[in-house]
Amino acid sequence: MPITTVNPTHGVEEWLSKTIIPESPFTLFVKNVHPVSTEAQAFINQKAYPCQLNKGEMLVSAGAVCKNVYLIRKGILRSYIKEEKKEITTWILGEQELATCITSFGLQQPARENIQALEDCELSTLSFDDLQYLYDNFPEANIVGRKILERNYREAEERAFIARLMEATSKYKHFIATKSDLLNRVPLKFIASYLGMTLETLSRIRSKLSRSINGINELN
Repeated sequence: MPITTVNPTHGVEEWLSKTIIPESPFTLFVKNVHPVSTEAQAFINQKAYPCQLNKGEMLVSAGAVCKNVYLIRKGILRSYIKEEKKEITTWILGEQELATCITSFGLQQPARENIQALEDCELSTLSFDDLQYLYDNFPEANIVGRKILERNYREAEERAFIARLMEATSKYKHFIATKSDLLNRVPLKFIASYLGMTLETLSRIRSKLSRSINGINELN
């Protein structure tokens, strides 16, 4: 008697091929990093879902496990840790950037940091389990993950370089050069914390740069 082999995923693939699902912003983001198969795109379209966050609301709180990675469609998020009563901002991210508590998410353990909305936010969300499914079943997803990891590592290395070697004015100038779109949207106290300086120091730097610019304009 012949043995019939049944592909357990055939039904899912057939259903996905016949069901029209709108393209997720997460899929568009992934495709811009590296090409992925139509099957991988269909899976992301099916699994990624929208999430809204009000200004001041917490996305992740320290002590909780971060179970998702978030694509910021609109708004700004910041990550911070608490040292006694002091909040230390560790990153600030805007539109079309990915946000998560990387250690908590990757190891599925309690987060050390908090993630807070600095504006009303619209996010596209993908869970840890769904991301692992992509890695396990679609080889190109691993290339996407590697490229994103490489980019994030470069950015982390640059932040470490800035924190250790640049003097205060250079830090702020670098922030202007790399995050100018966030400059007038983020409270100065958070920018100062992110740059590792006091609010008073940042205010002095801004005032000095403003006078310098005004002086140049007067000469012209």
